[in-house]
Order: sequence, then structure tokens, then C-alpha cells
Amino acid sequence: MVGMAESGERTNVPELSVVVPVYCNEGSLLELYGRLEATLASSTASWEVVFVNDGSTDGSAAVLDQLLAQHRNVRVVNLSRNFGAIPAVTAGMAQARGRAVAVISADLQEPPELLPRLLDSWRSGDRVVLATRRSRADPWTTRLFAAIFYFLFRSLVSKDMPKGGFDFFLLDRKVVQAVLASSEKNSNLSAMILWLGFQRTVVEYDRVARRHGRSKWTFAKKLKLVYDSLFSFSYVPLRIVTGFGLLGMVLSVGYGLTVLFYRVRHPGEPPGWASLMVVTLFFDGVLLASLGVVGEYVWRSLDAARGRPPFVIDEVRSSATNAGGSSDKEVARAGGT
Repeated sequence: MVGMAESGERTNVPELSVVVPVYCNEGSLLELYGRLEATLASSTASWEVVFVNDGSTDGSAAVLDQLLAQHRNVRVVNLSRNFGAIPAVTAGMAQARGRAVAVISADLQEPPELLPRLLDSWRSGDRVVLATRRSRADPWTTRLFAAIFYFLFRSLVSKDMPKGGFDFFLLDRKVVQAVLASSEKNSNLSAMILWLGFQRTVVEYDRVARRHGRSKWTFAKKLKLVYDSLFSFSYVPLRIVTGFGLLGMVLSVGYGLTVLFYRVRHPGEPPGWASLMVVTLFFDGVLLASLGVVGEYVWRSLDAARGRPPFVIDEVRSSATNAGGSSDKEVARAGGT
């Protein structure tokens, strides 16, 4: 188990840290920890669970307090407000101490029992182990959106993305350090992991139906993820805009020659105002969309230049029997990341 000396220095580095982002998951936390404990007790000699409370508004904080009181390898990272799933995971990775760091959701749709397989792959030399969904017991709308999203991702961003995507994964300490060093905002963590490279493997699993609470992964958040994936890891939107501009130039020259030829042949007929308005409105729309695409890139550059942290930690709490908890709290409050 994880231990800290009285001086606050680390005496034992756990082999595995499991990061769990928490946002209104009070119904599943106790069962999740129980399954993690039953799974990891025989798989590794040293492990810890880092729960990141991302501004939960239900009773999650009370359940986390209970876990802190009852188990000595639990750490809780409380963020100052809700920052979103990806910043919460990044905050947990920044606080994790393990030589390997796994990330799993708190809703129990991903099986904790798969962790030994991920660990075995990591021990055999894979620095990145991705758990991809072979099937998913989700509503058809969710499955449809996911299929479209991952198709676009593989087509426009990275062909290395597994067809089923991944939210459950294990990273070597070196990969974790590379992720934290990037410190990008409004980004896609999965895309960043793929972009970094490193030796990786993929393990399949079947995603089960949600049994506790309702998903907070709203359509607006899904749409933002699409934007973050495209604008942070692809120049395709700019190339599309450029393509429309060149196409407009070619069509305008062709249309102008056609109008000129028609006027020479039929000087007495009225001009084609309807077709002219259609062309004008179309390319006005293309122009406004182009400004929106360019503005999206400019805003992201401004947001990065301001230097605001992607998350702010209020405090980090360790189990009562785990010495060094107070020092964790002081360090966490000293900086946002």
C-alpha cells in the first residue's frame, strides 16, 4: 500500500494509481471501490485510488469521506468547481504517484476486473494500454452519435483511434509526464495520448448499461468534444474553408462568362436576379462560416496565451492512516496544476 514518511517524503511508490473522475456518482462509488479492491488485491502489491471530485452537487463528497475513513490507500482531490471530465482526469493524473496510472469512470459501465489485463500488458513493455468498447449497452442515440464521432475522428484526426473509442486506459509514468507537460486546454485527452505515440496495445471489453443515476454527458458536452478534437488536432476545417474559397473563385469566373455570353446572345432579356441572389447568399454563408472557423482557432490561441490553468485544486485529502495528508493539501492549494 501507499505510505508516506513523517517528513512528507515518499517512501513507497505504488505500482498502480487508479484515477476516478467523480461528478454526481454517489450511488456507484462504494461498489466501485469494492470491485477495485477485490480485483487489485491479488494483482499488485501496491496500489492507490485517486478520486477527483469535480464539483459534485449530490452526496458524492460524503461517500468519499467514508472511503477515506475506512481505507488507507484512498486519496481525494477536490476541485474548486466543475471543470469537466478531461480536466478532472488530468488533475488526478497530476496527483497520482504510481509507476502506472489507469483511468476509469465512476459509473461502473467499464469493468474494473479488466485492470489485471491492462497491468500485464504494461508489465510486458507496452507504455499505453487502451481498453476499447467491443459493444455498448447504451441507448441507440448514444451509439449512433458515438459511431459518427469515431468515424469522423478516424477520418479527420487520427486513424489510430480504435473503432470503439476509449475512455478506460492505462499509461506508463513516462506517458503521464508527457501528457501533463502538454498542459493544453480545450483539448481531447484521447487524441493527445494517440498523438504522443509510444508503444501501445488495445484490449476489448463490453460496456454494460448504466445502473446508477443518469449520465451528465450532455449533448452540448459531446458537441464541444467534437470541436476540441477537430480544432486542436486537425487543420481540416481550415482546408475545407480554403477549398470552398477556391471553388467559389472558379465558379464565379465560369458564371461570369456564362452571363456575358448570354447577354451578348439575348441583349433584350432581363438579367437573372434570382440566380444572382442564390449565388450571393450561398457565398455569404460560406464567408460567415469561414470567419467562424478562423475565429475558433484565434479564440483557442487567446485562451492558451492567457495562461489560465485547466483546473484549480481546492484540496487533496489522504486516508487518515496515510501519513503526509496535510502536506498534500498544502501543495495542492499552492497551484492550479
